[in-house]
Amino acid sequence: MSRPNLTTSIATRLVDLLRRSGLEEGAHVTEQWAADELDVSRTPARKAMTFLAEVGILRREPNRGFFLARSAATLTRTDLSAGADVEEDAYFRIADDYIGGRFTGPFTAADVSRGYGLTSRQADRVLARMESEDLVRRKAGGRGWEFQQVLSTTKAHDQSYRFRMIIEPNALLEPGFAVDPGVAAVHRRQQEALLRGDILLLPRAELFHVNASFHEMLVSFSGNQFLLDAARRQHRLRRLIEYRHQVDRSRLAGQAREHLHLLDLIEDGELEEASAFLRRHLDTVRIIKTQG
Repeated sequence: MSRPNLTTSIATRLVDLLRRSGLEEGAHVTEQWAADELDVSRTPARKAMTFLAEVGILRREPNRGFFLARSAATLTRTDLSAGADVEEDAYFRIADDYIGGRFTGPFTAADVSRGYGLTSRQADRVLARMESEDLVRRKAGGRGWEFQQVLSTTKAHDQSYRFRMIIEPNALLEPGFAVDPGVAAVHRRQQEALLRGDILLLPRAELFHVNASFHEMLVSFSGNQFLLDAARRQHRLRRLIEYRHQVDRSRLAGQAREHLHLLDLIEDGELEEASAFLRRHLDTVRIIKTQG
């Protein structure tokens, strides 16, 4: 199963440590304390704390160190640690096994139950969730399950991003393009919340939804239903392979800031500049996720 990179992993453990500590907003968090409590050296502890400052959980003050930017009571548990929830863990293990080519052909709920240590009821709930997300479907006749068409290779993921680089930037240049201020405001708040800690605190599925729906919003403003349908299909197809990348959240702060910059350009009517910026944004993310 995919695991977070070292910085994300230590940052996640530190969030759990802070949550258990019951510290209030403004509390001083020292590198030595974090390193000692997490049994790591000060260098990786410092990198994790810098990341937490970048996403708004800690505040870094020059010559003073790090301070808690929000009450520890508001730091809910993340889903980056395997085993935190049996069904959630099984869901991502199934997804990872499918992407890794270890989960092939039709299967039954009993196979899922045996293979992933679930009760029959838990297996049914996991499959119902995957069905609701258009990842699996019941076989004809209702006996067994099979995966829907989803992206499962690096080449297909790369091609998906290249397709999006054609669709999404051009949607901003459609003659009927018009911003819905209320919808844009909702997505602005969501992106700002990512930079106040949600990057590390949201479960993978919700984090995917926040960012995918942001891009769907941009395309929806075009007024072109065909472009929106194409964008939505790409997001459905790439859901599983994107989950793999979200165990490493160290680059997501930059992406959230770029999303906010895109909103600024669009709301200022700078659509040509926004279109070019969106294409560069997608290309950068494509390279990170398919060649990194």
